[in-house]
Amino acid sequence: MAGGRFYPDFVAEHQDGRRLALEYKGADRDAAQSHKMQIGELWARKSGRNCLFAWIVKEKNRPGVAEQILHAIGRI
Repeated sequence: MAGGRFYPDFVAEHQDGRRLALEYKGADRDAAQSHKMQIGELWARKSGRNCLFAWIVKEKNRPGVAEQILHAIGRI
């Protein structure tokens, strides 16, 4: 977050026109930045299903990054 704005790590447009914002947290990062997660989830909720948000965490006992993304876009 910078100056009251949220900049996700990645933004993509799905083939069906929906937009996906990804916030990535590697194993070496602090994943406890819940304010970013709350903003992303609110953005997705308020979009009328036109936008998706994924909080991707790379850790040993979690699904892989690709699987988390597929889950976020509803393909799993």
